[in-house]
Amino acid sequence: MDETVKPLRIPPQISVYADKHNILHLVQSMLSSLVIDQPEDPITYLISLLQRSTFDSPRVVLLGPPAVGKHTVAKKLSSELRAVHVTLQSLLSDQSELSTQTQNTEQELPAELLVRLIQQRLNQIDCFNRGWVLEGIPQSRLQALSLQQAGVIPEHVVMLEAPDDVLLERTRGKLVDPLTGDVYHQNFIWPDDDAVAERLETDQSRIERQRLADLQHYRREVTGLSSAYQHVLKVINSDQPHTDVYQQVLSFIRTRSYCRTPRILLLGPPGSGKSHQARLLSEKYKMVDVCCGQLLRSVAADGSDLGQEIQPYLDDGRPVPDSLVLKVLDERLSRVDCSCRGWILHGFPRDLQQAKSLQQTQIQPNRFHLVTRPAPSSEVQNRLKTRPEDSAHTLTHTLSQYRTHTAALQSVYPAGVHIDADQDPRSVFETLESLLTAH
Repeated sequence: MDETVKPLRIPPQISVYADKHNILHLVQSMLSSLVIDQPEDPITYLISLLQRSTFDSPRVVLLGPPAVGKHTVAKKLSSELRAVHVTLQSLLSDQSELSTQTQNTEQELPAELLVRLIQQRLNQIDCFNRGWVLEGIPQSRLQALSLQQAGVIPEHVVMLEAPDDVLLERTRGKLVDPLTGDVYHQNFIWPDDDAVAERLETDQSRIERQRLADLQHYRREVTGLSSAYQHVLKVINSDQPHTDVYQQVLSFIRTRSYCRTPRILLLGPPGSGKSHQARLLSEKYKMVDVCCGQLLRSVAADGSDLGQEIQPYLDDGRPVPDSLVLKVLDERLSRVDCSCRGWILHGFPRDLQQAKSLQQTQIQPNRFHLVTRPAPSSEVQNRLKTRPEDSAHTLTHTLSQYRTHTAALQSVYPAGVHIDADQDPRSVFETLESLLTAH
């Protein structure tokens, strides 16, 4: 190795700090807002963003067919999140000149008019500071795309669903509180307050034929709406108790797509498939695959001073001292490719002391996975032999050591997620992938 040319290194503390304070997400959000809003005074605009009481103000779209329960969920959601509840009715009841121009339009507004109404409302200070919940808007793919082009981009889109026969049954029993506008149902949702129950009225806003037409219109548009929001969409079955529906919606809304550079630690016994899963993840997500054993052999072969210290241990089949391993890992994981693309480390740590030493170097993973698949028999252990050190005796000893240290390692990485690797490798990968991409 040419000692005069040293790879650029980025201290690992930077990534740890960025994760802790969501710096990457903050920068991404601010840049996105700048590009979308294009303010005349960018500095003042960014300062106002940072001065929000909550920077991650909710931006939610709640969709679904008539009588699916949108209004009830949206009203409760906006109350709990302290966000502004925006409906088509509230937009049209506004006293602004623009809303007055739309009073005589049909239910589905022209996309251009709808966009102008929504922009006017969401630009008001309450929506800017507290966030918003759009109920039943947009109503078509054209409206959705027009809103996106105008910079109205939700972070979460919930689509409530139920069979048509259930929806039609709900419309027949729909009741409305004339004072609050809250929606109830004589069979499904009944108010706890007797005073409210006494003043409920039958919903006269739509005749039966119109309700059926509204449902048919939604069914024609639902595929286009889904495709417009596919990356932020969750479909929830509303044909279940209202409390369960709401909790599923709330759980989804509270997830955040934080931008984080993945730093993955794969732990598991010999033969559990760590190397194979690391390779699959590396190939798909372009992360750096860091196998500790291969890395040590590579450094030993490069002729560097550190490599010359490591070589005798490899020649004799002795464990490389932790101090040397940590030097190698610190150098490799702080290179630009690992800092920018992320990394997957496997083969280290193997015991409690190694795990604690790794933490002290500021090399801190943000994803932990314990791949559990011990070799079920000596025949399988013999089959796993690919190098001289992979004898059945060595594997049995290594497996025993792993079992001894497993509990201690779990105490260091309590957030570790267990995956049963005693299944097809592709199934293991799909499980692993779903956990890594979860919010």
